[in-house]
Amino acid sequence: MEKELHVRWTIGDVSKRGFEALRLSIWGAWKMFGTGTNYTVCVNSIPLTKARALTGEVPDGVKWHDSTYEIPEFIKSYMGENMAEGVGWKFAPLSIYPGKYSLALDNDCIMWEAPDAIKKWLDSGEADCVIAEDVRPCFGQFWQFCGSEPRNSGIRGLPPYFDLEESLRRVLEKNPVKLTSELDEQGLQVAALSLNKQPFVVRVDEVSICSPFPPHLPDVGKKGVHFVGLNAKQLPWSLDGRAAVDYIKEHWEKKREFVYEKIFS
Repeated sequence: MEKELHVRWTIGDVSKRGFEALRLSIWGAWKMFGTGTNYTVCVNSIPLTKARALTGEVPDGVKWHDSTYEIPEFIKSYMGENMAEGVGWKFAPLSIYPGKYSLALDNDCIMWEAPDAIKKWLDSGEADCVIAEDVRPCFGQFWQFCGSEPRNSGIRGLPPYFDLEESLRRVLEKNPVKLTSELDEQGLQVAALSLNKQPFVVRVDEVSICSPFPPHLPDVGKKGVHFVGLNAKQLPWSLDGRAAVDYIKEHWEKKREFVYEKIFS
């Protein structure tokens, strides 16, 4: 994987568990790709100093970037009322190092070994993209442009000089709807990355889509884990008289020691 690579994350006003996961995700990427890679955390809605303090110690080479006001204007025109709840921030900004391979990770997506799809993506020499597998199709209002296979935008890889804006515009011209949920944002990204050819896919057996609630998987994958719901401070529902977020907390506590061992061993 001797390619010029940029790894980026998006983080906002999330739970303390979300920031702990971000720290682990950063160290995991550092373990996989080393010092020859650029690393950037794009922060929205909260001050950089607060985000850095909540995340804790990370490698010195990681850059922190305030992206609060960097959602592209053409995306804003399609925004609904839920932007503050997380919709749209993955587009802020669209690109930081356009000439490099760009790997965007959700803050709660933690890997300790490069999945096969990412290795193939970096080694292909073609204008290929990469996306993650999911446990079920969740594409919001863009389902008709995403195919029947489940995909998750928690891992999104773009080749150098990929024109993400042009691809997003093409999808939005076909389906000019308001983005009202994270599922809409996910569906838009999956559709945009699949316009010309199917991307490489990180399989759930390698990086699991993980939570205590089916159909999410209860355990981590062979090379990583994406903890669904970890960012939530509260969730608007309960199960058997117990707040849903309490199940998330308990699940995280059960898995975190194993993840720490994988990242720092």
